[in-house]
Amino acid sequence: MTRNYLGQPPTAFQRRPHLTRDDEWIGALLKVAQVGHIASSYDNQPFINPTTFWFDEENHQIVFHSNIAGRVRSNIEANPKVCLEVSELGKLLPSNVALEFSLQYRSAVVFGEARLISDPSEAKQLLYGLISKYFPKMTAGKEYREITDKELRATSIYAIEIESWSGKENWEARADQSDEWPALDEKWFE
Repeated sequence: MTRNYLGQPPTAFQRRPHLTRDDEWIGALLKVAQVGHIASSYDNQPFINPTTFWFDEENHQIVFHSNIAGRVRSNIEANPKVCLEVSELGKLLPSNVALEFSLQYRSAVVFGEARLISDPSEAKQLLYGLISKYFPKMTAGKEYREITDKELRATSIYAIEIESWSGKENWEARADQSDEWPALDEKWFE
C-alpha cells in the first residue's frame, strides 16, 4: 500500500527510521562526498545530472555549476525546486532469501531551491569554495590563474538554499539471513 505524500515535507515517512542520521552526520557526509546528483524538473520531465558540489556550511547551502546553456539551467529557470543526492557504497551483502540481499551505503538527500548567482563577486567567492573542496592545497593566483570575467560568463553558478535534508546509513557487516532456508556458505562473505 502506498502512502499519501501530498502536503507532506519531502523527508516525511522514512521507511527504515532506525537507519536515519542526524544533521551533524549529514553535514559531515556532504563535506566529503565527491559526486552529487542534482534532480530538477520542467514540463513534467525529470532530469538528473551528476556534478561536483560544495557544502557551504556557513551559509547552509550547496554550491554547484553547470554550462551557461543546457537542461540544468533551463529547468532551474522554469522551476527552482531541486534536490541533491550523494552516496557512498560499500560491499555487497548476500543473503539466503531474495528480499534480504543488500549493500552497505551512506546517503543524504538535500531539498531546496536553486538560485543562479548573478553577482560576479559572489560567483567568484562560491566558485573558489567549490575548487577548494577538491583542490585544498592549490591557491588562485599561485598554482592556477584567478577566475576571469570571461570564465564567469561561460558558466552558471548556483546555490541551493537548503530547506530540508535527510540522511541514512546501512553499514552492517551482513544482510539478514533466514532460518527457513539453509545458511549460506562462508565463501559468500569473503
